[in-house]
Amino acid sequence: MKETYYAGSYWLGRAESAEVCARRAERFFLLLRRCDPAWTHWYQKANSFEEARKRQFTTDAPNFEKLFARKKNQIFDNFVCHFWTGDNIRETSGVDVLCGSADLSSPSICVLNPDNVGPLRERVLTAPVMTEVLRAMALSWEPEWGIATSEAHRQMAVKGFPYGGTFVGWVMYFSRRLRGTVPPLPAPVRIEPVEDQGTLVILTPERFTASNPEHVALAARVHELLDRAGLLRPLQPWPAD
Repeated sequence: MKETYYAGSYWLGRAESAEVCARRAERFFLLLRRCDPAWTHWYQKANSFEEARKRQFTTDAPNFEKLFARKKNQIFDNFVCHFWTGDNIRETSGVDVLCGSADLSSPSICVLNPDNVGPLRERVLTAPVMTEVLRAMALSWEPEWGIATSEAHRQMAVKGFPYGGTFVGWVMYFSRRLRGTVPPLPAPVRIEPVEDQGTLVILTPERFTASNPEHVALAARVHELLDRAGLLRPLQPWPAD
């Protein structure tokens, strides 16, 4: 069975208005479409695939503000949205967003679930594309931590609940403000800055898999180094400005 992958970014306790979240969402979807043309048009969910295909959503800030004003897109002090894209029901990508909350018990998130079965899989499940997806998340949402990785490896590596910020995967993002500086890491790991906001860490130039012992061993070594540097820990409340 093929491994499945996801990309997600996470932050905690940062209250933001619908207007601010709408601007962030607009920027994210603008940057995401630059990662791959398949992520240009997005649709809202419905009771059937045929009905959902009629619900195309224009991903600009005014539309997001209207969406976040609806009660069904609010959970306590969270603004919530779910979108998908794809040509048929078996081959789709999805984005889930939960943002704006001051809650210290549950993180805000932006998660991309790429098509893991269709032809898009081979095109987007590459280090360059997943790196750009996390860069898009970092620039738009300013998370504390992000990751793009194999779900099989996460299940193998994490004992208990996979708390955000505590484990290593294929591509990772660390906020400089909340996490600090990434230490030197062994080859073939690559480190890239995200403007002045944080750092991307790419473990392997090829697709990272849980079935490759060399990949698993490298992840364990990088986990040890990042943990020693204090970069692997549960999410912290967003500091007051």
